[in-house]
Amino acid sequence: MQFIKKVYLLSVLTGSVILSGPAHSEPANNSAQVNGVEVVFVLDTTGSMNGLIEGAKRKIWSIANTIVDQNPDAKIKMGLVAYRDIGDDYVTKSFNLTTDIQGIYANLLTFEADGGGDAPESVNEALDVAVTKQDWTSESSQQNVKRIIFLVGDEPPHMDYKHDRKYPVVLKDATQKGIIVNAIQVDGTTETTRYWKEIAKLGNGKYIAIPQDGGKVVDIETPYDDEIIQVQAALNNTVLAYGTKTRKVAVENKKDAYRAATKSSAAEMSKYVNKSSKGAAVVTGKGDLVADMNKGLKLETIPEQELPEVMQKMDVEKRAIFIQEQNAKRIELAKTLKEKVEKRDAYVLEQKAKMQKAGKTKDSFDTVVEKMLSEQIKGK
Repeated sequence: MQFIKKVYLLSVLTGSVILSGPAHSEPANNSAQVNGVEVVFVLDTTGSMNGLIEGAKRKIWSIANTIVDQNPDAKIKMGLVAYRDIGDDYVTKSFNLTTDIQGIYANLLTFEADGGGDAPESVNEALDVAVTKQDWTSESSQQNVKRIIFLVGDEPPHMDYKHDRKYPVVLKDATQKGIIVNAIQVDGTTETTRYWKEIAKLGNGKYIAIPQDGGKVVDIETPYDDEIIQVQAALNNTVLAYGTKTRKVAVENKKDAYRAATKSSAAEMSKYVNKSSKGAAVVTGKGDLVADMNKGLKLETIPEQELPEVMQKMDVEKRAIFIQEQNAKRIELAKTLKEKVEKRDAYVLEQKAKMQKAGKTKDSFDTVVEKMLSEQIKGK
């Protein structure tokens, strides 16, 4: 053990440390392997969409896990575009595609249904922002990346606005970029149906209608949720937030998100982070010293004032040992979490089968999105 610590300390001092973590499984030898999945939700946030937005907040982690379950080696990015109309608090509010899914979740939590009251809405501008302003990976830089948009709303687009590009032109851009555009209609009028069906057709996607409340999205609580949340709390204690004050606060906020979420959402969040990082991370995005050193960060490059407060008064040797200890705890806890998540998955699968048989999830927002993702990522 002392030998390991000395070797570890030497590597820290020479700037070459890579903390040992859970073994990463080798990607399957499959020529059709998906290397990346990029999903942008374009959501109408006017007053009539309150039920859908609240459902999306609860089920975004279930949707994220659908992707990671089927594509464990793919780089997953999500983005958001909220839209209303001219005269409301905003026309569009965009959050760029990112691998920091907890950051996207935090932004989604800020969405509130308000405004509107008159049809149509700024659908054209929202689609334009999603297709042309989001940071999509170019086909030339990475092969076999699936790019998918979900337009979700209940009112047709303004076709009388002279300042914006109309959806037929925008969807040509989407096709050239290899972006599939799906249209999910939340109740609405027959006029909305006509436009939504055409948008899906031009976007090489699918059209589907769901109820105004998002299809009565149901949280499935399990006997394993409390255990998962307890393990997650212990894992959160291994996080060492570093960097600027703003970034440290952001990392702490992500830890707090677990406590604020419903039991099922917190468990789904734990599963996503554990599985997508193969147990090496506790929060998504940068700012956790343990995770970032696993990726090759050199400890000596961090100014002392940007280190975690608990480490600032330590000498170099104690800092190295402290990080090693946190990482060792994380490895063991991540294994425990993985086992509990697997048991939870089996329970949820059984409950979903019962609900589907009873027709309780047929038209829910999350079920519709998960089915579309499964089919379109596979290329069907």
